[in-house]
This record gives sequence, structure tokens and C-alpha cells, in this order.
Amino acid sequence: SLTQPQIPTMTGLSVFAFILFACAAFAKAGAMPFHSWIPDTAEHAPTSVVAFLPASVDKLLGIYLLARVSLYLFHLTGGMKLLLLIVGAFTIIAAVMMALVQHDLKRLLSYHAVSQVGYMVLGVGTLNAIGVAGGLFHMVNNAIYKGCLFLCGGSVEKREGTTNLDELGGLARYMPITFFSCVIAALAISGIPPLNGFVSKWMIYQGVIELGRQGGHVWVIWLIAAMFGSALTLASFVKVLHTVFLGVRAKKRGGPKEVGATMAIPMLVLAILCLAFGIFAYAIPLKGFILPAVSRVLPVPELGRWLGWWSPGLATLFIIIGIVIGLIIYLAGRLKATRSDSMYVGGEILSDDVRMTGADFYNTVSDMGFFRQIYAAAAKHAFDTYDIGRKFSFYFIRGFRAIHTGILPHYLSWMLAGILVLVIILLR
Repeated sequence: SLTQPQIPTMTGLSVFAFILFACAAFAKAGAMPFHSWIPDTAEHAPTSVVAFLPASVDKLLGIYLLARVSLYLFHLTGGMKLLLLIVGAFTIIAAVMMALVQHDLKRLLSYHAVSQVGYMVLGVGTLNAIGVAGGLFHMVNNAIYKGCLFLCGGSVEKREGTTNLDELGGLARYMPITFFSCVIAALAISGIPPLNGFVSKWMIYQGVIELGRQGGHVWVIWLIAAMFGSALTLASFVKVLHTVFLGVRAKKRGGPKEVGATMAIPMLVLAILCLAFGIFAYAIPLKGFILPAVSRVLPVPELGRWLGWWSPGLATLFIIIGIVIGLIIYLAGRLKATRSDSMYVGGEILSDDVRMTGADFYNTVSDMGFFRQIYAAAAKHAFDTYDIGRKFSFYFIRGFRAIHTGILPHYLSWMLAGILVLVIILLR
């Protein structure tokens, strides 16, 4: 029965069973170390497929399975709870560090899809109402803004014919709808208020802080990992927005047109949902279906206890005022005539091949001694669980190849030996 927690993870068999369930959920959602299929899929599959499966549906199914197993089928003790928290925090940091140094737009977005799974696992791993609700809400939000980001990437690929960041730039003036949608989704995934990603991450932060009431100071590690991951996510999307939309455009590339309505409307709808699920988070998704689901297994306190001083409406008002002031300053600055000259490089005119792009923003990170070794090992699939399993399987299978001699009497001998063993077992 899945109506209430049944199995405490206090025996070896129950722990083993839960780990198998958790590994299945991690593989489906794309949590580390079962994540490597997502970047490979995103790089080669059509963008529409990536936006639908790895970015959205697989996260919903994987995290639903994890929540169902963790909250209903098993009663998790300290060790298994710690396992979820470690996997969540590690996935957040490791995946976003991989995203920082990517030079392919779709591969970069895919690592962010992996990183966001870490927040969901971390939220479920808290096993308290606000943390679990935040993890499930983040699961829904991820489907919205990650789908929007991949659709934006698909629009760029359709018009430019490439997702290589070194070849892109200056698309904001040519593709304003794609640029606007990408900005909203990028801010949402980075946890910037008043967008939906901020609300779900903020709930996960509070869920982690709630762990402090149980004693100890380990919860600080999970909180730092979650908040630092958001900062790195924002840094990564500063690179994306600058390189793809705001950077210097290569002269050899012409001026593309905005995508058609059939591609632009879905991006705009998802961008608007990022705003709506952030500003009206408590009125629509949380009260509508997140909290009712969580209340079936965990006691949910009054919503006012979670709000604190946070007011989505007031925050939105202040943000709008700030945007208006910034726009006025920008327009006022444009009224004044300015003179601009090309860079003087020994009298030479620089070609597009040596132009500065934002793709190399964080090369200093990948060039650091320790990180350089980690990135080099990752490029060789040293941490690829599936590749490691493949190599182990091939190594294991080689031992059986010796008995495949191609001689019929040998095969008959093995068959008779197997039948004899079965007869002995059945007669006991």
C-alpha cells in the first residue's frame, strides 16, 4: 500500500530496496551520477524533443517517483535522508560548474537541466512540508522555464544554423521576442524575484533551514550549496545572454529574422507563465495543487508562516520602478551624441576570427590546476556511470568468451552440467 509510510529503512534489505528505487529516479530525472545521457541527448537530438523529454517530462516522472517512494513507500531514517541531501547538493554544484565552461548552447542548457534536479532532490530530502513543497513546485517551474530556454535555443539554431557560442552574437536587435523570452526564463532559473524560480528555491532554502531545528550544523552546507548554485547559474546565463544576444556580431553573418508565430508564441506563453507562477505563486499553483498533495502525507502549517516579510506584489512594484528608472537613464544617455572608434591594434583591422566573445568568460575557472584536471577527466567520460558500467560489462564478458569455443561437444557438456545442477537442487 502507498497510503502511508510502511517500510523503515533500518534493515539491509530495506536500505538496498530504497537505493534501487532512488537510483531509478535519479536516472530518470538526470541527477548525478546518472546524468550523462542528458548532455549527449541535448547536443544531438532535435530541440523540440529535448524541451519535451529531458527538460520537462523526465524531471516530472523521476522526481514524482522519488517523492512517492520517499514519503509513502518508505519511512526514511537519517542515513537515507542524508543520501538524498548529498546527492542534491552535489548535483547542484557539479552540474552548474560544468555548465560554466560549455561552448555549445544546447549542451550548456542541458547541464543546467541537471543542476535543477539537485534542487528538487534537496527539497524532497528535507522531508519537511515546506522543503518537499518547494521541491515539487520547483519540478513544475523547471518544466516551464527550461522548456522556454530550449525553445529559445531552438529558435537561435533555426535562424543561425548553429548553437556554437563562438559563432553567435548580436541577435537581440534581430530576434527581440526570442531575446525577451530568454531573459525572463534565464532570470527565472537563476532564482531572481519575482519569477517562479525564486519562490520554489526560497521554499527549498527554508526547508533546509528547518533541518537546523533538529540539531547540528550540517544544514549550513546544504544551504550554501543551494544558494551558491543559484549565483553560479546567474553567472552562466550572463555569459549566454551576452554571447548570443548582446555580444559583437560577426560581419560575415547577416541579419536573421525573428522566428514565425508558431515558434514565438510558445516561448512567450512560457515566459508569461514564469511571471504568473512567481507573482501569483501562492494563489494559483501552491494552493491549487502543490500544498494539497503535500498535506496528504505531511502536516502543512499556515501559509502566512512561510511568507515572512516576502510580498510578491510589493517586490514586483519595486522591480518595475527600478526598470523604469533604468530605462529613463538609458534613454537620457542616448540623447547625448557620442563618438566611437574602432580599436587600434597596431594599425591592423581585426577579422571576425579574433573578435572577443563571451564564450570565454570563465576560462580562468577551467584553467585552474585542480579544476583543469576535473574538466579534462570529465571530457574523457571518467565520471560517466554508463560508460563505466559498459567497460565493466565488457571486461566481465571477456571471461565467458573463453568457453565459447565453437565446438558442439563442449556446449553439450555445459548443458548437461547445468541440467544436473538443476536436478540436484529440485530433488533436495
